[in-house]
Amino acid sequence: MIGVVGAGAMGEALVAGWISAGTAPDGIAVVDRDEARLTHFRDVHGVSATSLAEAARSDVLVVAVKPHHVEGVLTELAPDLLPTTVVVSIAAGVTLERLEAPLPEGQPIIRVMPNTPALVGRGVAGITAGPTVDESDVMRVKGLMDAVGISVVVPESQFDALTALSGSGPAYLFAVAEAMIEAGVHQGLSRADATTLVGGTFAGAAAMLEHSGESATVLRERVTSPAGTTAAALRVLDERGVRAAFLAAVEACARRSTEL
Repeated sequence: MIGVVGAGAMGEALVAGWISAGTAPDGIAVVDRDEARLTHFRDVHGVSATSLAEAARSDVLVVAVKPHHVEGVLTELAPDLLPTTVVVSIAAGVTLERLEAPLPEGQPIIRVMPNTPALVGRGVAGITAGPTVDESDVMRVKGLMDAVGISVVVPESQFDALTALSGSGPAYLFAVAEAMIEAGVHQGLSRADATTLVGGTFAGAAAMLEHSGESATVLRERVTSPAGTTAAALRVLDERGVRAAFLAAVEACARRSTEL
C-alpha cells in the first residue's frame, strides 16, 4: 500500500502518474483535511481517502505537504508508524536531520524532490536516503519515481542544487514558453498555433538532449549558422543577459531551498 499525505498538485501528479503506469487505485490511499480534494481524488483517480493513523501503516508513506507543515504531520504520524514503513518526504528544504527528529529512532526516511511532469510520465526526481534505510527500500522508492519519469540518487549535500534545477525547472521552461508564445503572437501567429509550435519545439529539443548523447552546447551550435537567423536571436539573448539571469535564478532557488 502507498499512503499519500497531502492532496495538492504534487501529490496528485504522483498519484495520477502511478496509476497511469499501472498501479491499481485501490493500492493507494490519500489523507487530506480538504474534503473537496479527497472527493476529487476519488472521482477522478478512483483513490480512496484514509485516516492519518491508517496511512502510517502503509508500506511507503509519501508526505506531500508544504515544508512548514512537514514536521507537524510527522509528529502526528509517529505513534502509529510501523518500523518497516518507509517515510518519504517531497518537501523542499526539509533536511533528513529535521525529518528524523519527530520520528521513532531507526525509522526509514527518504527525501525525494520530484517535479510536476510526473503527471504525464515525464517527471524527474532526486532521491537521498537516511542512514537507516536499506538499499532495497531506496530501490523501491526509486521504482515509484521511475514509474513516472526518471530519477537519480544523490548525496543530500547536492539536494538544494537539484531542487533548483529539476524541482523548480519546469516553471522556468513554462516562463520561457510563455514569452516565446507571446513573441509568436506579436509576429502574427494565432495563439493556438504559437502554442503548438513552442510546445513541439520544446519536446523535440528535450528529446535530442536526452537521446543524442551530445551536449547542449554542441546541439545549439549545430542549429546556429554563422550570421544566420538563429545567431541573430542568440546575440540578442546574450546582450540582454539571459544566461546570467538563469545562473542567478538557479542560485536564488537553491539559496531559498536552504532557508525553508
